[in-house]
Amino acid sequence: MTIKLFLSQTDNRPMYLQIMAQIKQKVMVGDWLTGFHLPSIRELAASTGVSVITVKRAYLELEREGVIVTQQGKGSFIAQTDNMQTKLQDEELDQLLTQVAEQARQMGLDEPATVQRLQQVYQRMLKK
Repeated sequence: MTIKLFLSQTDNRPMYLQIMAQIKQKVMVGDWLTGFHLPSIRELAASTGVSVITVKRAYLELEREGVIVTQQGKGSFIAQTDNMQTKLQDEELDQLLTQVAEQARQMGLDEPATVQRLQQVYQRMLKK
C-alpha cells in the first residue's frame, strides 16, 4: 500500500482535483480502507510539491463529499462508511456511462441501440 500520489503538470485538471481523484481511486481499489489515516496536509504538500492551500482544498472537498473525516489534532481519515468503496465505484461508473449515453445521443442512437452496443462491447470483452 503506497501513500505517494503522482500529480501531472500536463493534466488539464487543477492539482486539487488530481489529489481528490487519486485518493478516491485508492479507496475504490481497496488500497485505502475505511479508517485509513491520510498524510497530514503539510506532509502531502511536501511529497507532491504543491502548496498547503492546494492540499487543504482537496481535503475540504473530500470531507464535504463524505469521503474523509478530519478530527482536530488527530488528522484526516477515510470515512467509516460501510459502502464507501462501492459508493465511489458507482459514482465513477455513473460518470462514465453518462458520457457514453450523451455521446451516443449526439450520434443519433436511441436507448435500445445504445444498450445493444454496450452489450456487444461487453460480450467481446468477456471473450478476450
